[in-house]
Amino acid sequence: MKALQKTSPNFGVEFRDVPRPTPKNGEALIEITAAGVCGTDVHIYEWNGGYEFMAPLLPLTLGHEFAGRVVDVAGDAEGLTPGGLVAVIPSTPCGRCAHCLSGAAESCERRTAKGTSADGGFARWTTAPVANCLPAPVGVDDELAALAEPLTVAYEAVLKGGVGHGDRALVIGPGSIGQAIAVYARQAAAADIVVVGKNDALRFDALRALGFDDLIDIGDGDLQTTLAPRFAERKFDVVFEATGAPEVIGPALAFLRKEGVLVVAGIHPRPTAIDLTRLVRERHQIRGTQRAPRNVWPRVIDSLAQDGERFRHMISHRMPLDRGVEALELAQSRRASKIILSPFA
Repeated sequence: MKALQKTSPNFGVEFRDVPRPTPKNGEALIEITAAGVCGTDVHIYEWNGGYEFMAPLLPLTLGHEFAGRVVDVAGDAEGLTPGGLVAVIPSTPCGRCAHCLSGAAESCERRTAKGTSADGGFARWTTAPVANCLPAPVGVDDELAALAEPLTVAYEAVLKGGVGHGDRALVIGPGSIGQAIAVYARQAAAADIVVVGKNDALRFDALRALGFDDLIDIGDGDLQTTLAPRFAERKFDVVFEATGAPEVIGPALAFLRKEGVLVVAGIHPRPTAIDLTRLVRERHQIRGTQRAPRNVWPRVIDSLAQDGERFRHMISHRMPLDRGVEALELAQSRRASKIILSPFA
């Protein structure tokens, strides 16, 4: 089968012929029907920092946001049916480290993840632990099921931020994670939600379709200078960073009220400096968030079942898998919101 792989620790990806995988005991063989292109995939394509840990694992099939149909199960099916649509949790704890053995598997330090440390979903078939395959309910189709993973990341970010009734939230970065953060912040009863981007017209179109209108595109301007006239005196309870751009961290803290929370969701290619004295005096908190724990997944899939057509507005492009490099370049240039790839498109 053809798979879109990272083959060397340099810029680029390539299609390669690889064997169809065979499920081990406790795994399902999944025929992938929809896979989302994520900012993570773009960073790996660019190889601009933050993913050096992948180098000894290459070549590796990319893609961690995907859904598909159950083809076969090795061992106990645990409720899976042939042909059934599943959303796949891409990361798996090792089951052997001290955290796993103590019942704290979410803190596993040897976790494997599809698309970054194990072959992922940019292919026709993949395998996954049966326990990681969540059946899609009625009303959730293949492309909506593929949205589950980024939505769980956003849902967890909103939980980490502690967004509550009447809060003011600033989302920096209008990509699919930022879009979903805005949606879940609204569900958490935030009173004001402002989303900021940089030359992001198409992504702002998606946000408008999702029901948001307080959108600021700074263009080629400076984040601090652009936002200061409006928000220097009306700061935010929670600020979400969803860009992976280190230079936004300082301005993000500048627009945070005293005792406010900055949630950092982006993967950054290099370190950044922050004013720790100001952080201490303002009593700010910085909280990192990445993947979501398992218990978030059923909540997100339920939200897709209830409001899937709204979330579908996040999708701007549907492309065949064999145009995967083009899809990465579209996402890299901000000329796309969420791109869904399919081997059958």
